[in-house]
Amino acid sequence: MDLEISRSNLRELRTENRPRLELEAGQARMELEAFGITANNITYAVMGDLMRYWEFFPPAQDAEHWGRVPVWGFATAVESQSSELPEGSRVFGYFPMASELVVSVGRVDEQGFTDMTEHRSSLPTVYNRYAFVDGDPVYRPEREGEIILLRPLFVTSFTIDDFIADNEFFGAATVVISSASSKTAIAAAFLLAERDGIEVVGLTSEANLEFTSSLSCYHRVLTYDQIDQLSSVPTVYVDVAGRRDVTRKVHEFLGEQLNYSMIVGDTHWEAEDLDAGTLIGPKPTLLFAPVQIAKRRSDWGRNGFEEKVAEAWHRFVEFTDGWMQVVEVDGVDGIVSTYLDVLEGRIDPRVGHVCRFS
Repeated sequence: MDLEISRSNLRELRTENRPRLELEAGQARMELEAFGITANNITYAVMGDLMRYWEFFPPAQDAEHWGRVPVWGFATAVESQSSELPEGSRVFGYFPMASELVVSVGRVDEQGFTDMTEHRSSLPTVYNRYAFVDGDPVYRPEREGEIILLRPLFVTSFTIDDFIADNEFFGAATVVISSASSKTAIAAAFLLAERDGIEVVGLTSEANLEFTSSLSCYHRVLTYDQIDQLSSVPTVYVDVAGRRDVTRKVHEFLGEQLNYSMIVGDTHWEAEDLDAGTLIGPKPTLLFAPVQIAKRRSDWGRNGFEEKVAEAWHRFVEFTDGWMQVVEVDGVDGIVSTYLDVLEGRIDPRVGHVCRFS
C-alpha cells in the first residue's frame, strides 16, 4: 500500500497497491511499522523539486505528476537476501509513506546500514542511513513516539543551533525564530537558550501565543503583528514559518541590525515567493542541514556527531514531557486526514501523530 501526493496539488492524494517485488541478492524488504506526520513532511513536499525529496522514493507510475512524501519511522526486515541484515532486524530511518520499502543493504556496521539502491546514490547520504535500534544512542523503547515525531526535526534543530554557534552567532546576541510553536522551532530555541548570552525570541500567531509563551525556551514571545516590538540590536532571524510577509517585516524593522537571515522550513506553503532583491539587509539563505552535518562528522567523527546529538536529545525529550501529547493514528483514512490537517495548519502544537497503516 502506497500513499501518493499530487506534486502540483498537495491536497490531492491517491492510494496505490504496488506489485510485491522479488528480492535480489543483497536486498531486504522493510515493513514500515509506525511513522510520524509533521510540518517537516509538508516541507519535504513543498521543496520536493528544489531539494530533490521526490527522488528518494519515486512511484512506480506517473512520477512526473505523483510523488511519495518521505516520512521517518521504525521498520523491520521481514524478508532478507542480505547476509549482513538478518530478518527481524529493526531500524529507524527515512521511508516513503508506504507499507514497505525494498532496500539494497550496504556499509553495515554496529550502528546501522546504508541503502545502496542506485537511484539514491547521488542523493544526500544522511537520508540513506538506517539506524539499528540496538546500536542507536538515542533509542529508548519507552520513547519511540517521541523519536518518531521529534528526532528528524531535532537533527534539523540541532543543526540550526550548531550552525549559528559555529559562525559565532554572526556577531548577534539575539535570535528571532518564526513559527515558534512548531516543534522544529521549539527544539532550536531550547538548544539556543542553553547558550550563555543569547536571547531567544519567538514569533507566532495570536492563536498559539498562550502555548508558546508557556514554554521556558523563549525569553520573549511576540505575535506576527508585534514585530515592531523587537529590540533593535544585532540579530539572527530563523525563518521556520515560510511567511514572506513576516520575513519582509523583520528585515524592514531591523534593517542593518539584522546580521543573518536563515530559511529553514515552509510551514506556510501557499505564501507567495519573496523577491530577495527588494529586501533590506542580508539575503535570506536556506539552511541545508546535510551540509552542516557532513562538516561536523568531519570535525567530530560520525560517532562523535551522534553522541553529541544524543546528549542534546535526552535533555530535550525530558523537556517535552511537560507539553507534548503523542496521539496514535491507525489506517489509511486516518493517515490521510492527519496529513491534510497538518497541511492546512489545523494541528494543535501540543499534539504529535504517530501513524500506522494497520
